[in-house]
Amino acid sequence: MNILEDDIIQRLKEDDKKALTLIYNAYWKPLFLSSYNLLKNKELCEEIIQDVFIDLWNNREKIQIKISLNSYLYACTRYKVFAQFRKQKMIRVELYEDLEKRFQYATPETKIMHKELVDQINIVVNTLPKKCQKVYKLSRNNQLSHKEIAEKLNISTKTVENHIGYALKVLRGALGSMLSIELLVFLAENIK
Repeated sequence: MNILEDDIIQRLKEDDKKALTLIYNAYWKPLFLSSYNLLKNKELCEEIIQDVFIDLWNNREKIQIKISLNSYLYACTRYKVFAQFRKQKMIRVELYEDLEKRFQYATPETKIMHKELVDQINIVVNTLPKKCQKVYKLSRNNQLSHKEIAEKLNISTKTVENHIGYALKVLRGALGSMLSIELLVFLAENIK
């Protein structure tokens, strides 16, 4: 953290509401945009960002920011977004498809969130049975149709559908009921 951030955090810890206002004015819009890129729900994103700042204020006395304030706030937002996915059972097929297109015009912070999500998906995909992995990757990475995959692997289209259905079920289960996003982030950073 830089000296200015240290000062603002110290003021926040000393119950200075102006410090919270400074942080809010500097970070509200980029935090909102990063969450909106994933959720596509204006009201829900506004609520999430409001909760981030309420939590910041409520926990101001015991807050320990070891990285930058920027990174801290984006991490808080990211965890609330993923918690919302789990809470609303919003992890669905669309989340895994066209990630590159949806993040084409993203902010640097959203691109970090995107990379972490892709890393998490890859970790889960790599736990699938080998044949299922191959079918899923041909479908999602190579954009092959079920028929093309069936012909390439010499299996039936029904088998392809079953593999993809199973892969998506595992992904939804793993990403939708995670005990800790931090664990997956840790795994994504430490398993290459």
